[in-house]
Parts: sequence; structure tokens; C-alpha cells
Amino acid sequence: MKKISLKTHPTNSVVKKLSLFFLWVSGWKVEGHAPNNPKHVLILAPHTSNWDLFFILAVLNVLGIKLYWFGKKELFRWPIGGIFRWLGGLPVARSSRENMVKKTVEIIQSREEITLGVAPEGTRSNSKYWRTGFYHIAHQAQIPIAFAFLDYRRKVGGIGPAINPTGEMEQDMKKIRQFYTEITPKYPHQMGKIAFKPQE
Repeated sequence: MKKISLKTHPTNSVVKKLSLFFLWVSGWKVEGHAPNNPKHVLILAPHTSNWDLFFILAVLNVLGIKLYWFGKKELFRWPIGGIFRWLGGLPVARSSRENMVKKTVEIIQSREEITLGVAPEGTRSNSKYWRTGFYHIAHQAQIPIAFAFLDYRRKVGGIGPAINPTGEMEQDMKKIRQFYTEITPKYPHQMGKIAFKPQE
């Protein structure tokens, strides 16, 4: 499968070689390619282990994708704040879900290219439902949602298909669930239901 690089890491050659070496030593392979759209939300799932971050970053580096993600601003204090920023972190203040979605959409619209990574489970522990923020962000920004994955059974990480959110959340979620039910996390017993909380 052809790999299409839309994002170039600041130290691409060094980082890519290190990522390839890390994955090779770990026995992992990479599948898929960077999404064709210059802007997209990237689902990071399943998330049951601290190792998920290291593997997914390595996979994305190999695919030439610069990942951006949001973290509470307290994480970006000295002395490690600079490292988190270099890794694509964007500090944000705690806010309501609606304000966070609005601010994120504004950031997306202000850039020509961005890959925003979101872990909708929100925690490594078993979560009852997926958070809906990633969906609302993509829908309001009118950009695709791509499926990043780590399959620990096959030791394969990569990017699967993408969808354009229609606003029909349940219908779109069926497509997301169909893909991720075939993916095995590191700790299957900690993986929650792949579903949005029913609207009241």
C-alpha cells in the first residue's frame, strides 16, 4: 500500500529512523498511509496501556505524520513542557466541552494542515462510553475522521479507513465500531464499549 506523507516531522530523517528501529526491535509492523485530506481528526484507539503512546507515535513518525494533541496546561510547565510541545502537544485550560470544541475548531480552521489526535476513551481503564468531542470537532470543522489503531494481537499499528461525519452520530458510530471491534488492545479486559452515551 502506497504511503502518502502530508506532514513532515521537524527532524524527519532522524525521528523516522529511530521509530523504525524501535518498532523493529519490538517486532511491530506498520500498515496504511497518511489520510489524503490535509486536515483531519485521528482517532487513537484502543487505549489500555501507557505503551500505546510510544507505539502510535512511532507508527505515525514512520508514516510521516506530525500529530497534534491537546493536554491540560499544567503538563506544559518547565522542565518537561518543551518536550510535550515538541511532541505535538497544545496546552489548553480546563473548560466546558462546548468551549473546548469551539476553540479546537478555531485552531483547525486557522491552519492549512493539521492532524489532531484524540483518544475518545479518555482513560486507560475500562470506560463505559466513548467521549463525543472528537466527533463534534470533526463535524463542525467539516473534516474527516481517520482511524488510527494498535493491534497487539498481530503487532501491527497504522491508519485504517476514514469517514466524513454526517451529523448522524449513531450511524457514523456503527462504521467506527465495525472497524475497531477487529482490533485487539494490549489489555482487552480494560477496553470499554465502543459507543456514544445515549442522548437523553
